[in-house]
Amino acid sequence: MTLSSPFPTGQPGALIAIGGAEDKVRERAILRYFLEVAGGPDASIVVIATASEVPETGERYADLFYSLNADSVEVLRIASREEALASGAEARDLLEFATGAFITGGSQLRLSSALGGTAIAETIQTRHQAGMVVAGTSAGAAFLSRHMIALGDSGATPRRRLVHLAPGLGLAPELVIDQHFRRRDRLGRLLTALSYSPGLLGLGIDENTAAVVQSVNGKLTVIGEGAVTVVDASGLNYTDSHAVRRGQPVAMLGVRLDILTAGCTYDLVTRVGSAPPPSAIRLRDDEPTTEDLERQAAKRDA
Repeated sequence: MTLSSPFPTGQPGALIAIGGAEDKVRERAILRYFLEVAGGPDASIVVIATASEVPETGERYADLFYSLNADSVEVLRIASREEALASGAEARDLLEFATGAFITGGSQLRLSSALGGTAIAETIQTRHQAGMVVAGTSAGAAFLSRHMIALGDSGATPRRRLVHLAPGLGLAPELVIDQHFRRRDRLGRLLTALSYSPGLLGLGIDENTAAVVQSVNGKLTVIGEGAVTVVDASGLNYTDSHAVRRGQPVAMLGVRLDILTAGCTYDLVTRVGSAPPPSAIRLRDDEPTTEDLERQAAKRDA
């Protein structure tokens, strides 16, 4: 399938994985960022609300994006696989000139079972390769992975069969993404997923927090109020996940864990994180940065 593209570079667009419960009423920083990288006042957005059981979800996001001055917002109304199979042409028409696609929260299994392997999924993949920005929140974030966390239990300790995986959209083939991470205590299920496939990289994203992946250079940047937990199991030198019984704890030796907060970056190729510059660090949103303090001191001394 060949589509014309509104993007001059032809490079893959950014991926924005949001941990869920993003601020929708105050600063709306993450939603604003999505619109900015999707074209700002020229942004043409398609909202995909398949994951949600609430019929008004798509329209609510459409209203939000219009209030943030998006040029156009369309809602792709797909609630079942039957509708997905019948709506491939409609989706292609809506997405053909979209600069951004936003996948809402709900159930990631609803997403994968309805959209997996359909023309809609293929169109999203093709448009992303042509430069369209794709964002997903909560279930939508998990769906960005090729190896998607479909369901699992809470807890900090990895355990046999604590998590179940299913095929996702595949825009982040080397990542396993989990959401609502700290609030729902999901470290154990992310570790369990990596015990199955240690070569993958795990991202646990807190609420009102986003991991922004630049597909061109493989750099991840964190925005928002919480943290992104990066779990690298490529150095795993021992696990007994194949031997223990269901529900028993799993041993994992050689795992590396990084906690990234706003402004931190991570190189997905070298798997090395970097701290933000001192001027970007704030203890609270209303506290001055180092640069602010320096300017204030210069004014006092003048």
